[in-house]
Amino acid sequence: MVKKMGAEEPRSNYITPEGAKCLRDELDYLWKVERPRVTQAVSDAAAEGDRSENAEYIYGKKRLREIDRRVRFLIKRLDALTVVNNQPERQGKIFFGAWVRLETEDGDEVVYRIVGPDEFDVAKGFISMDSPVGRALLGKQEGDEVVVRRPAGATTFTVLDISYRPFATD
Repeated sequence: MVKKMGAEEPRSNYITPEGAKCLRDELDYLWKVERPRVTQAVSDAAAEGDRSENAEYIYGKKRLREIDRRVRFLIKRLDALTVVNNQPERQGKIFFGAWVRLETEDGDEVVYRIVGPDEFDVAKGFISMDSPVGRALLGKQEGDEVVVRRPAGATTFTVLDISYRPFATD
């Protein structure tokens, strides 16, 4: 099997129920809404005649290939994923799915959720269990200091709180 450069696949096969729903929703949208719409647009463009200089036709065919590639990926990936929807017995430690409140070296607080590589979203505070921060946090407990080695340099966090439900917002 030949791997393409830069096409690194996610390493962990875990996903939260919310993450799995998002991937299924994307698959449904692409297959039931986007693909039929683009297929109709390609058909309409093909009916106009000369396809070699028809930008709508050429773009539509390209878009169909992109949709089909993503659909194939989502089907394979959803089949390979394990949905983790139970809470661990030892809730005082950081495991997959945990919400973690940390204190940075500067005294600021940050909140992260440990999720699978298919659902990370830094804007929401969702970090992959495969990321440097995620790997460093797994197995830690309240009060632990965690040193994270990142490309930008080492950073130290203190674990303030662990929950398996979102923290209440003030």
